Amino acid sequence: MHEMSLAENVLQIIEDAARADGFHRVRKVILEIGQLAVVEPDAMRFCFDAVVRDSLADRAILEIVEIPGSGWCMNCAATVPMSDIITACSLCGGYSLQATGGKEMKLRALEVE
Repeated sequence: MHEMSLAENVLQIIEDAARADGFHRVRKVILEIGQLAVVEPDAMRFCFDAVVRDSLADRAILEIVEIPGSGWCMNCAATVPMSDIITACSLCGGYSLQATGGKEMKLRALEVE
């Protein structure tokens, strides 16, 4: 379950930001997770809750914003939506898609005190 190491990395980012900006408590964490990022949102929530226990983000709300996947079709030279990393182009039916969006995971915002 790589979501555990991802949650640990999110906590490290939060702790680094707390040292730099001087806040002591995190109320809300907003993560953007791409549909093609191979991160299971429910597993991420579970791991996040476990990792932040007894930290400055203990009991923080984790909001996950899903970013849709998209890809460039090399056959028809178009950008098309992708719901999976291995999928056919919705325009031409070909499988020559290069993912161009929805593979990222980033910390969008923190609500702190």
